[in-house]
Amino acid sequence: MSIVAIAGIIAISAPAAANAIEGDEEYTPTIPESATLAGSVAYGECQRDVPWINYNVTLTDPDEQATSDTATLILTDGANTAEIPLGTLVGNSLSGRILWPGASVDGSGNPTGWPGWAFVNGEWVETSGNFAWTRGAISAKIRVNPDLVVALSYPPATPQCAAAPPQGSGGGGAASEAPGLAVTGEDVPIIAVAVGAALLVAGGAAVMLRRRTTRS
Repeated sequence: MSIVAIAGIIAISAPAAANAIEGDEEYTPTIPESATLAGSVAYGECQRDVPWINYNVTLTDPDEQATSDTATLILTDGANTAEIPLGTLVGNSLSGRILWPGASVDGSGNPTGWPGWAFVNGEWVETSGNFAWTRGAISAKIRVNPDLVVALSYPPATPQCAAAPPQGSGGGGAASEAPGLAVTGEDVPIIAVAVGAALLVAGGAAVMLRRRTTRS
């Protein structure tokens, strides 16, 4: 084969090879971006002596990789697990609050139960049941598929919120008075006024008695 023929073959095949490479680049598949719950939160809060879990779930899913639109909160201490349905995402978001597992309220929102406590024979007593383990070291995650680990722990008691049965009813707690009643400190001045009034009345009576004795 002559040199001219070989050169012609190379000239013809070179553009074809270049076109094949360019064609491969044009059809390279795009990897979909994974869905994420980044920015979602769940945290404990005590309100009116009631432990609550507040949550805000945001799903970012530009390539529609998520396989669910239902959110669930999962708590575990390694030995026990509780799955708490949060609801269905609307527009890839969901927010609200739910009672802490084991807590309960009446129709007016007043506390009637706390995790790890039971009302026995007219008294509140601590128990290992009723989700007592959720008040200890736990881990939590929000699951929509994808999942997200969140920092969540039982809300601590404060001077304004007990998050446990009141004292004097068989259990611990921040309040020592009847449930729903706050200690305001107004009793001290009221007692002082009452005592002062009684002393004034007694003093007046003594003066009148002396006058009557003198006249007699």
